[in-house]
Amino acid sequence: MAYTEPYDKMDNKSLDISRAITSLREELEAVDWYNQRVATATNEELKRIMEHNRDEEKEHAAMLIEWLRRNMSEWDKELKDYVFTSAPLGEHPEEDGAESPSTGNLSDLGIGKL
Repeated sequence: MAYTEPYDKMDNKSLDISRAITSLREELEAVDWYNQRVATATNEELKRIMEHNRDEEKEHAAMLIEWLRRNMSEWDKELKDYVFTSAPLGEHPEEDGAESPSTGNLSDLGIGKL
């Protein structure tokens, strides 16, 4: 695992979050690899096995996302705003009725003028 900051200066929670994000990245990569293999497999039995394996990786990724939601601030809010909704992505209004940064100028990253 590569760290951008000194390992010995990070607390256990930060290290666990890094582990979870690294694991999530690996699970998503595995989903992609299996999906490519399923798309190109010519043997139907092999294709079914790889579909099963791909879907297991999706389960692992979902569990990691849920762990991050429970353990890293702002994940809960962002997932509630964007997951399992039918609203167009990037166009969720803020709860207080103000314009969301995601509906405004996308080039400002929602941080306003500096």
